[in-house]
Amino acid sequence: MQATRAIIKTKKDESAGKLLMKLDQMGVTARITKNEPEAIVLAEGQIDEGEIKSMPEVAQLTKVKAPFPLVSREWSKKDSIVEIAPGIAVGGGNVLIIAGPCAVEGEEQIVKTAQSIKDSGATALRGGAYKPRTSPYSFQGLGAEGLALLSGAKKATGLPIVTEVMTPEDIDFMLPHADILQVGSRNMQNFSLLKALGKVDKPVLLKRGMMATIDEWLQAAEYIMAGGNFNVILCERGIRSFEKRTRNTLDLNAVPLVKSLSHLPIIVDPSHGTGKSELVPSMSLAALAAGADGLIVEVHPNPKEAVSDGDQSLDFEQFGDLMKSVKRLLSIMPGKVLEGSKCSVAA
Repeated sequence: MQATRAIIKTKKDESAGKLLMKLDQMGVTARITKNEPEAIVLAEGQIDEGEIKSMPEVAQLTKVKAPFPLVSREWSKKDSIVEIAPGIAVGGGNVLIIAGPCAVEGEEQIVKTAQSIKDSGATALRGGAYKPRTSPYSFQGLGAEGLALLSGAKKATGLPIVTEVMTPEDIDFMLPHADILQVGSRNMQNFSLLKALGKVDKPVLLKRGMMATIDEWLQAAEYIMAGGNFNVILCERGIRSFEKRTRNTLDLNAVPLVKSLSHLPIIVDPSHGTGKSELVPSMSLAALAAGADGLIVEVHPNPKEAVSDGDQSLDFEQFGDLMKSVKRLLSIMPGKVLEGSKCSVAA
C-alpha cells in the first residue's frame, strides 16, 4: 500500500495513548495534535482504513490528500467557528468587523477611536503596540505602553483587542491584553512563532505573506493547528505584484478559493490590500460579497497626522458610512450576521 495521511478522532472514553501504540505496531507514524474533548490524531504511513476503523478507540477516520490536512476542507466539511470573546465569534455566517489605527499613538487617540468604531458597529479594536517596519528608523510602536493603552480602551468600551505578536518570547506577556494575536505578513513563515502560537489557547489571526501562495499560507496555518491551537482565522491582505498604483494587489480570488480548500474563517484587509483610503469602502463590500467572514480596517481620528499608514486609514465619518453600507449588504445575504452590532441601518 502507498503511504497516506489520515486524521483520526478518538472516542471520549478511550485512551489515545493505546491507539498510538497500536498504530506504531502497524508501522504507522502518529501523534496527538489535540487532546480534548476527543483526541485528534494525525497519522501517516501505510494506513489500512478498515483495520483502524475497527479499533475500539476510533470514532472517525478521514484520509486526507492535502498538504495541510488539519486545515483542509477534506477533513472538516463544516465551516469552523472561532470564538474571540463571550458571545462574539467569526465564521459560519458570523461576520467580524475589526477596526482601529495601524499603531497605538496615545491614550486619547486609541480610546476615541474605540468609542467611535463601537458606535458605528465594529466588533473588535485593532491597534499595533509592536510594529514590524521595513525601515529600522520608522516608528516601531509604543511596546508595553501601547498594550496598556489597548487594555484601557477595552475597559472603556468592552471591545475585544486584536494586536500583533512578533516573537515567541512576547506571547506570554501579551496574552492578558490581547483577545486575538495577529501574525503579520512578514512573519507568516516565522515557524518558531507559529509553533509557539500552536501551544496557546487564544485565537490567532494569520495574515497572508505579501509574496505567499495560497498553499504556503494554508501550510503556515497548519503549523498552528498541528501544535494544538485550532482557533485560527485567515486574513487576505493583498500580495505584491507589478502594479504600482496601489500598495498591493488585493487578491479577492483567495476568498472563494480558500473557502473551497479550508474550513477556517477568512477575513480581508482592504487597507493594506490597496494602500488608498478611497478604495477601502468598495473593496470592503466586494470582499464580503465574495464570501469573506469579516474585515479588518484601519481607522484613525486624523489620518493625515497618523504616524503610520495614514494614506490607507479612514476617519470616523468615513468608517461610519462604510458600516452603514456593510449592514445594508449583509441584510440581503442569507445566513450572515454582523457580530456585536447594536446599530440600526440608516435609511
